[in-house]
Amino acid sequence: MTTTLRETNVLVIGSGPAGYTAAIYAARANLKPILISGHEPGGQLTITTDVENYPGFATAIQGPWLMEQMRDQALHVGTEMLVDYVSKVDFTTHPFKAWTEGGLEIQARTVIICTGAQARWLGLPSEETYRGMGVSACATCDGFFYRNKHVAVIGGGNSAVEEALFLTNFASKVTLIHRRDSLRAERIAQDRLFNHPKIEVIWNTEIEEITGILPGGDVPPGVTGMILRQVKTGALSTIEVDGVFVAIGHDPATKVFKSHVDMDDSGYILTAPDSTVTSIPGVYAAGDVKDKIYRQAITAAGMGCMAALEADRFIHGVLADAEKAEAA
Repeated sequence: MTTTLRETNVLVIGSGPAGYTAAIYAARANLKPILISGHEPGGQLTITTDVENYPGFATAIQGPWLMEQMRDQALHVGTEMLVDYVSKVDFTTHPFKAWTEGGLEIQARTVIICTGAQARWLGLPSEETYRGMGVSACATCDGFFYRNKHVAVIGGGNSAVEEALFLTNFASKVTLIHRRDSLRAERIAQDRLFNHPKIEVIWNTEIEEITGILPGGDVPPGVTGMILRQVKTGALSTIEVDGVFVAIGHDPATKVFKSHVDMDDSGYILTAPDSTVTSIPGVYAAGDVKDKIYRQAITAAGMGCMAALEADRFIHGVLADAEKAEAA
């Protein structure tokens, strides 16, 4: 394959709220950024239906629509956008280099990594069928829709316990389902969970199938229940629920950057306090690729803004001084 060389001040790797916002700010600073959107432009919000917690909209908006608006804004202010996938990077020399599956070699003065993270799923066909129609991986995003309803949370770690406790603000009952006989969550969180009157725990149980109503009939579509399997005996049972929240963790999309920037044990990119700068000056990380606490569209967008501003300062500060010294 013939490789085509491209150069840019700012290379944004990944789309979604962080990537699009970084591109908007970089373009408005006249840095002429290139954004590589990846195979799924728009990130996780493209599979999110009603969004009610993004500031500026009094009524619910659609996740795909919001991402389209961000993309169009980034294009309008001067971002060059490529639907491609970065398969290799080199941050050991400057300018930084990235190679794509489409045959590009991009040399960039700065790089902003916004490749995001993906929720781990159970891998059930029925889970895929009802995703966005009662199956979710974000209680903060979707909990509001289950006011006075019965929901289930799947998992046993900190995320699952936190999701279950959060959902008690809306749901009439929360059932936590865990495949083992003890939780991995911190003890203080477990104590809050066990003492909450709205929460019931079902132990040693896995999800066999999620049941519900499909679109197309007179009854609104959505989840109606689950078929459960007892781990020790294999016995099947059923439970009626209105929503299922899968909370078995997230995986950051950082494989291509491994050994190039510092990461924690889970693969999230580490950045300096109150900053998006990574262990490599001039390389930044924004959004879910570095955030395993909040994981919200608005916080990702904020970090995208931060990264672009820091990249601009780096280009007009450190790099400008270095180039002047080299010219002298």
